Amino acid sequence: MSDPILEPPTADVELPAAQPAEPPPSYVKLAMRNMVRKGSKSLAHFALTAVGLMGLMVGLAYLTR
Repeated sequence: MSDPILEPPTADVELPAAQPAEPPPSYVKLAMRNMVRKGSKSLAHFALTAVGLMGLMVGLAYLTR
């Protein structure tokens, strides 16, 4: 009894054409989408941040004059 010689299977499988993957959306695009979705909450946080930073700068300018 002799063992048959096993040859590696040759499959004629065609790989699908590599489709160019879209790059992930930029941080700015995601931030704008989030801002539109949350509406006034984002605007309120932006306003508080702007007022806080301006207050910090004015306060530091006053202290270091």
